[in-house]
Amino acid sequence: MTLTKTVTKEETYQLRTYAKMGFEPVRGEGPCLWDAAGKRYLDFYGGHAVASTGHCHPEVVAAIREQAGRLLFYSNAVPHAVRGEAAEALVAFGYPGLTQVFLTNSGAEANEAAMKMARKFTGREEILFTEGSFHGRSLAALSVCGIPKYRSFRPEAPGTRQIPFGDLGALKAAVTEKTAAVLLEPVQSVAGMRTADAAYFRTARELTAKQGACLIFDEVQTALGRTGKRMVGMHWGVEPDLATSAKGVASGLPIGVTWIHERIAKTIALGDHGSTFGGGPVVCAAAAATLRILSREKVWESAARLETRIRSGIARLGAPYAGVRGLGLLLGIEVGGGAADLARRLLEAGLVVGEGPGVLRLMPPLLLKEEHVDEMLAILAKTR
Repeated sequence: MTLTKTVTKEETYQLRTYAKMGFEPVRGEGPCLWDAAGKRYLDFYGGHAVASTGHCHPEVVAAIREQAGRLLFYSNAVPHAVRGEAAEALVAFGYPGLTQVFLTNSGAEANEAAMKMARKFTGREEILFTEGSFHGRSLAALSVCGIPKYRSFRPEAPGTRQIPFGDLGALKAAVTEKTAAVLLEPVQSVAGMRTADAAYFRTARELTAKQGACLIFDEVQTALGRTGKRMVGMHWGVEPDLATSAKGVASGLPIGVTWIHERIAKTIALGDHGSTFGGGPVVCAAAAATLRILSREKVWESAARLETRIRSGIARLGAPYAGVRGLGLLLGIEVGGGAADLARRLLEAGLVVGEGPGVLRLMPPLLLKEEHVDEMLAILAKTR
């Protein structure tokens, strides 16, 4: 008898640009997901670092329901109190000198806004970016992407130049009076959770300040406590001129954020930039609730504590788990070759992880507990 695979509506009608994981979650709670058959999965992928407060946090769900029942949407053509609440919370969570925010729908849009503002502020064109970086999938964002397989769309936006990541000599040679901005992804997630040392980021800050250029941190995945600090530059005492985020800002609803230093914000005039859906009432209600929870729970402290627990646990496991890269709860477990196959077998065992070059990528909810880390380690120990 020949078995015929059932083709789903999604496979029929959605453009086939996604490699799907081998399960379909129908319900989520905290750091866990369930499929239609009732199988439970421990989610250390978090929808790609999006489920910051876990799945369906009751406080976030209540905020969404309440706002959706009062006013589903109106654009930035009118003021709205919940937009102000979300903006205030974002400024409070971020870098002290970055006192304005611009709201969009995604990390790519947030990065494009930052690049536009840097060019207007400096009057220059050149954007320096690094090998291994990933900043989004729009054409301008791909023009500053340091991963070759994504750079297949031409032509690229003009004025962009790639330099090595973590190379102090190359950085010093590259930043000149022609530079508008240096755009850095401090933990290169897609490239396998690569980062650089403190001297690299401090030097980037010194060089850009000396040359009158802007330093931009792409914190689409590193912001809001995930790395063990409120914002990633706080690890090194470095404050950028602009910072961006998205992913977990609204616990799953789409939002992008660009934080802007006051001196740059003063150069932006009415009509210089805009976004119809950016900062809509429902997503801002979700963001405000998310930020309340993350602040109240001081998730940066637990992220730092759980990083230590994960690192020590991996060290005890042995092969194929060789080490850990990254910061806080944005980590890559080094496994050498076969990361994709190992991620598939872990999924079958009930653990959801991402995978990248030589690593299993961990981006779990930030309300994670010690028992969840121990369960993850136990599944890893049984799956090799």
